[in-house]
Parts: sequence; structure tokens; C-alpha cells
Amino acid sequence: MWPYHPDLLATPVPRYTSFPTAAEFSNAVGADDANRALRSVSGDASLYVHIPFCEQICWYCGCNTGAANKAQRLHAYLDALHREIAITGARLDGRTTIKRIAFGGGSPNAIAPTDFVRLVDALTLHLSLDQPVWSIELDPRTLAAEWGPVLGGIGVSHASMGVQTFEPALQAAIGRVQPDSLIVTATDLLRKAGVSSLNYDLMYGLPGQTMDHLEATLARTIELGADRIALFGYAHVPHMLPRQRRIDASALPGQEARFAMAQYGYDRLTAAGYVAIGFDHFALPGDPMAIAAREKRVRRNFQGFTDDQAPSLIGLGASSISCFDDLLVQNEKNAGRYRMLLSQDLLPAQHGVHRDADDRLRGAVISELLCQGEVAVPPALLAEVAGRITPFVERGVAVLDGSTLRIPPAGLPYARTVAALFDPYRQDSLRRFSSAV
Repeated sequence: MWPYHPDLLATPVPRYTSFPTAAEFSNAVGADDANRALRSVSGDASLYVHIPFCEQICWYCGCNTGAANKAQRLHAYLDALHREIAITGARLDGRTTIKRIAFGGGSPNAIAPTDFVRLVDALTLHLSLDQPVWSIELDPRTLAAEWGPVLGGIGVSHASMGVQTFEPALQAAIGRVQPDSLIVTATDLLRKAGVSSLNYDLMYGLPGQTMDHLEATLARTIELGADRIALFGYAHVPHMLPRQRRIDASALPGQEARFAMAQYGYDRLTAAGYVAIGFDHFALPGDPMAIAAREKRVRRNFQGFTDDQAPSLIGLGASSISCFDDLLVQNEKNAGRYRMLLSQDLLPAQHGVHRDADDRLRGAVISELLCQGEVAVPPALLAEVAGRITPFVERGVAVLDGSTLRIPPAGLPYARTVAALFDPYRQDSLRRFSSAV
């Protein structure tokens, strides 16, 4: 059993998909910085391509997305994205080999399959691809049969679907109604298309959710054979996401109930044979993510836990983020302004942060702690956090052995909170970040 210490979980913390986090981005970083980074990067890199549209907007969603209800808007966005691919490829100039390409959103299947093929063709034309691993996020509610042969022809091997819950009443409460039959149809389509690593995104802490609801969803997920499972705690932040105001906050489970759900999910999935990555991600033993976990190769990037070893991640599309050794840079979030910049052949990078040596050191410590469960902490950093880490050590949710900091099994839900001790930037945490569990 995980010990429950609500005082240690009281402060919201980042998910640390980067360090510094996006909360520290400013307009002091922009197109000139992105230009220099792209012209200097070499070796292996990965791509993330953002499609900021969904046919149906879910009330809980924190993604940068809008309704795909106007064909002209979609076509104009895709024209701009094609232009960004071309000018990015010119700056890379063949020095960089692309080994992974991920499409996210929004919902990439908000565009037509033929438009998706055109994007793949553009990437192939303008960038140096080396038999990349292709992955895509999909909305099962709008996954038409035509997507099957397209994904199979391209060779997409990794896919992720937003399932959230199989309980109809909970689906209605969060604005995402999708019958069981839809999930089954989408799963079958993806398996027939050759997807060998299929992730289901699930949620706990939903309005009106009970442990029985969670058990039913986990059991169905196991039955359908998802290779990976992300079991996220719902973050209710309507001050940041106005669409969440449609969700009945009075029906949300309390912190202790959320904690119990996270514990139950962990126990249920590991008992079913899944390998735990952190406390809320899981993979079947033969999945590349589970293999990477055994070999201690799991890393963090803007897609979360990953087995991707590329040192650079290049983001394309509105709001996408690129990660270089000394720079994090984000594209313009507004799709209209994104299109305007590219109509002038300008890189759309508008925000970001420079990463100095101290940032890189702290980021490595945080990543190792979250991904591997232990890290050798440099003496100066250890001395800095010594007083703040004491409550965690005294209660057995963190272990200090000399300079090695370790998260024991009982401390898994506290890992992000312990990692945050090494983050000097945290400000206004109650508004910016979500609950640790």
C-alpha cells in the first residue's frame, strides 16, 4: 500500500516533460533563436507534428485545439504546415536524420486521410528520413475506415487513443460520448493496419467516478489488449481552461479518493502483467517501452515517457515545442497568427527559454529520478534541497544513500513532488499546475 500523506501532496507540481517547464517560457526567445538552433543541429532527431483541430471538443481537454468545422480553415492551416516543413528542411540541410515522427493534436484524424498522406510526402521530400518509427494520436469517435489502409501503407506502428473511461455516464459528464463498440472498431482497425504498440489514455478523478467504474474500465482495457496504458488524474483547472466550466466540480472525487484510485489502478495493471513506468504509465512486457524500462533507457520529452534516444526534438505546427540541448522554443499558439507568419516565410517560433548549464544539470536530475527511480545528486544540489527533502525521507517515500536519491515503491506517487524540490522556478504553483496525484 502507498502511504497517504496529504501534506506532502498539497502543492501542485509540473509533469516535467521538459526542464525548465513551459511555465517559464517567454517572448525573449523567438524566431532568431529557432533559426540558429535548426542551422546548428546535426545527428539523429525526432519530429513532432501538431494538428490543432478536433471534430468534437471534449470539455476536460487541455490541448491546444479547436473545432474542425470549417474546411477552409483546415486547408489554410495545412498549407502553412507544408510551408513550415519546407523552410525547416532547408535549415536542416540534410545534416539531421529523422528516426521518429509523431503526429499529435488535437486529433490528427480531424484532417482527411489524403491530407495526411500529403503531409507524409512533404516530410519525405524535405527532410532526411531514415526508416522512422511513425506514431499518431487518434480520436476513435471519428476514425473512419479509410484511415486503415493509409496508416498501414505508411507503416504507422504506434498509436494512442483517448479512451478515458468506458462508463457512459462519466463520458457524458466530460463531454466525450463514445460507445464501447466504437473503441472495439477502432482497435480492430489499427491492429489490422499493423499497429503493434497501441496506447489507451485513461483517467481517474472524473466527476461521479467510483472505484467500480475504474475497475470496469481497467478490466475492459486489459481485455482489449492495449499494449500501453496512461492512467492520468483529471486536472480541473477551469481558470486556465474555460471549457472545463461545463464539468460539475461538485461531483469530483476528493484528494484521498483520487489517491486510492491511482493506487488501485497501479495494483490492478501490474497484477495483470503490465510493467509500471512511473506510477501512472504501464506497458506490456514485450512493448518497446517496457523493454526500455528494463534497460533503463526511458526518458522524458513533450510526449511524456519515451524510449526515444534522439538528443533533439523538432516541433512543427501551431504551439508545437522544439527541444535542443540549450534551447526550448515554442511555435505561435494561435493558428491564425501561425498561418500569417508562414505566409511571409518566417519561422513561427514565438516563445521559449534558454537552458544554461545549471538548467541542464537540474533537468537531468529530475528526468533520471522520474524515469529510473534514482539519481546520483551533485553535492551542491543535495545541500540545497536537504532541508526540504527531510519530510519525505523521514516518512519513507524517498531514500537518501549518500548522494544517491531513490524513490522506493511506497514513494511512487510522490516522485513528481520530490523532483520539484530541484526546480528553482516554481511560482504561482496553485494556478499553473495540477495535483501530483
